[in-house]
Amino acid sequence: MSAMSNSDGVAAMMAEIGQKARSAARVLATAPGAQKDKALLAAADAILAGEDAILAANAKDLEAARANRVAASFIDRLTLNADRIAAIATALREVADLPDPVGVEIARWQRPNGLDIARVRTPLGVIGVIFESRPNVTADAGALCLKAGNAVILRGGSDSFFSSRAIHDALVEGLSAAGLPEAAIQMIPTTDRAAVGEMLRGLDGSIDVIVPRGGKALVARVQEEARVPVFAHLEGLVHIYLDKSADLSMAVDVIANAKMRRTGICGAAETLLVDRAAVKTHLKPVLDALASRGCEIRGDAEIQAVYAGAATATEEDWHTEYLDSIIAVKVVDGIEGAITHIQTYSSNHTEAVIAEDPKVVEAFFNRLDSAILLHNASTQFADGGEFGFGGEIGIATGKMHARGPVGVEQLTSFKYLVRGTGQTRP
Repeated sequence: MSAMSNSDGVAAMMAEIGQKARSAARVLATAPGAQKDKALLAAADAILAGEDAILAANAKDLEAARANRVAASFIDRLTLNADRIAAIATALREVADLPDPVGVEIARWQRPNGLDIARVRTPLGVIGVIFESRPNVTADAGALCLKAGNAVILRGGSDSFFSSRAIHDALVEGLSAAGLPEAAIQMIPTTDRAAVGEMLRGLDGSIDVIVPRGGKALVARVQEEARVPVFAHLEGLVHIYLDKSADLSMAVDVIANAKMRRTGICGAAETLLVDRAAVKTHLKPVLDALASRGCEIRGDAEIQAVYAGAATATEEDWHTEYLDSIIAVKVVDGIEGAITHIQTYSSNHTEAVIAEDPKVVEAFFNRLDSAILLHNASTQFADGGEFGFGGEIGIATGKMHARGPVGVEQLTSFKYLVRGTGQTRP
C-alpha cells in the first residue's frame, strides 16, 4: 500500500470514528445518571475480572520499552501490577459515586421584566484525549468523560498500545452492560501518527475539545496544530520554597515526599528554593533526606559550598522537568527571591511553600499564579483524585474554561434556560 493510500485509509477510519462519537454523544447528553453509573461499575468489575489479560498486554508493552532502553521513570509510568489495576477499578467506582453534573443548576435569577433565567451544566460533546505512557489514563479519561455526558476518542501512546486496548475492552464491556453506545468510549486502533493529525483537525467538526496529556513535545504539537479548543496540560516544572520559618521536621517529610514518592508524575517537585536565612538550620537535613532516598542533588554555587554531595546546577536545570530522582536546589533571598525565580521559570502547574510565617504564605498565594499552590503539603497532591474529583484527565495550566485538575465538572459547559410568560422586548 502506498503512503498516500495509507494516509487516506487513516483519514477514512478517523472520520468514521468521529461520526460514531458524535452519534453516541447525543445519546449520552440525556442519559440518566444511574445508567452512566451502571456502566462505570460494570467496567470496574470487568477491569478486575480481566486482570490477567491486562497484565499480559502490559508485559508486551514493557518488553518493547525495555528493548528501547527507556528511562526508569518511563518504565514506572508504564508498569501495571495487581495493586495498580485494583486502583483503576477503585477510581472507576469513585467516579460513579460523584454527583451527576449534567443538568445541575449553577445559578438562577429573575429579571425586572419577569424573565426567569437559569444557568445549567451541559456536556461538552465529543472530547479527544491524546496521551502518552500512562495506561491508566485510558480508564480515567473514559470514566470522567462518560460521567459528564461526553463521548470520548482516546489516542494513547504507542508505548502503552496493548495495555490501553486491554483496559478499553473492559470499558466497552461496561457500556454494553448498561445499554449505552459502545462508541461512547473509542480507542484509536492504530499507532500511525496520522491519526493524531486527523484528531487535531477536528474530524470534520466531530471533536469539540482536545485534551493532551504528555510531554512538552506532544503538548507543543497539539497547541500548534489543533483547529479545535485545547485544554493545555504543560510540563510540571514544580517548585518548593523552603522558608526560614518552616518547621524543620515537617519540611524534611514534605519535601522528601514531594520529590521521591513517585518521581515520574507531573506533581513531583523538580526545583527546591531555600531561603538564605534557612541554609544553616534547614538545608543539610532536607538534602540528607533526599540523598538517602537516592536523589541526585544539583545545586548552585552556594549550595555546593555548604553541601559536598551536590553536583553543579546549570541554567538548563532551572528549566528541566526531570521526572526522575534528580532535584535542582538554589539559595534565594527569602520569599521575594523565591517569587522572582518561580515567575521566571515556572510552567504554572504547581508550587508549594513550607513556612509558618503567615505573611510569607500570603505573599506566595497572592503573587503567584500557578494552577495549584500548596502550603505545608506535598506537591504530589496535585492530582484530581486527591482533590475529590474522582481522578482527572490532566492538570490544565491555561486560564480559559478549565484550570488545575480537569475532573467531571470541568468537562462540562453550561447553557441558559430562559422562562417567560409572554414577554416581548420593547
